[in-house]
Amino acid sequence: MTKLSTSYMGIELKNPIIVGANNMVTNTANLKAMEEAGAAAVVYRSLFEEQIQLEAAQMDDELDEYAERHAEMTSIFPTMEHAGPKEHLVNVKKARETLSIPLIASLNAVYQETWVEYAQLLQETGVDGLELNFYYVPRDAEVAGADVISKQIEILKKVKSAVSIPVSVKLSPFYANPLNVISRMDKTGVDAFVLFNRIFQPEIDIEKEEHIVDFPLSTEYENKLPLRFTGLLHGNINASIASARGIQTGHDVVKMILAGADAVQAVGTFYKNKISYISKMLSDIENWMGHKGYKTLGDFKGKLSDQQLNDPFVYKRAQYVDLLMKSDELFKKKMV
Repeated sequence: MTKLSTSYMGIELKNPIIVGANNMVTNTANLKAMEEAGAAAVVYRSLFEEQIQLEAAQMDDELDEYAERHAEMTSIFPTMEHAGPKEHLVNVKKARETLSIPLIASLNAVYQETWVEYAQLLQETGVDGLELNFYYVPRDAEVAGADVISKQIEILKKVKSAVSIPVSVKLSPFYANPLNVISRMDKTGVDAFVLFNRIFQPEIDIEKEEHIVDFPLSTEYENKLPLRFTGLLHGNINASIASARGIQTGHDVVKMILAGADAVQAVGTFYKNKISYISKMLSDIENWMGHKGYKTLGDFKGKLSDQQLNDPFVYKRAQYVDLLMKSDELFKKKMV
């Protein structure tokens, strides 16, 4: 009989499939369906400080729109202010009460002080862990990459010191050397890394000649990037590894574990195939393990990581020349 249990960021999970942060989790029925389908844990949708700031500014504008229309009147409304993160915190607490599997909160703040403040507030909801979303969208050519990294590491240290629950970091791949950044963050005692954030990219409608919102679901090809870095990191850091992006099937989960992942986070496939597809993914993992004769995930975790391979080029070289020379052969296989 196969066992799918694993340990991720110090939390014992019944299997490696974690539902990543998404809007489906705001519905109690969806949360229950995720648990019933076999999800090992759920990451609640992220608390965005920027969204709170925007909503607060919009509220102030609306309240002040008709203010001071007469000399003796400064406002037609009583003193009111935006509730800040309170609504989100109430929803996280409700989700924690709904689920019996681990619930991980997700945080996306702006200032060092609010990273710490919101982390503490999220911990008070009773969540089992906290996921910090670190990325940087280039806006200013004068900002040095080293400064961005130093700021993120300082935030990580502050948050780790302020909370007692496990802390993971979900990273963007857009560093000159992600391995160096992860190694430095690992030394802070962070409990896990999630590889990687999927960053919104702008799109243009050439007929209307305007920008449009376009955020398509991930594809299977996108999991090649986390596969590479999972394979490179396995055995070289103390923190757990969760591979994310493009995890579509149970076989994709197997690939990540072979590369060295402790768990995976998936979202897009549940939008495409419904929440119940989690059970199909788990069944496919078990069937593969049975076919190969593996009893536990530990029997094959990291078997195809860089640390275990004799070929030094699998993870460490782009191999453009070799691929180009074999391109005709590769395309023939695709067409058959």
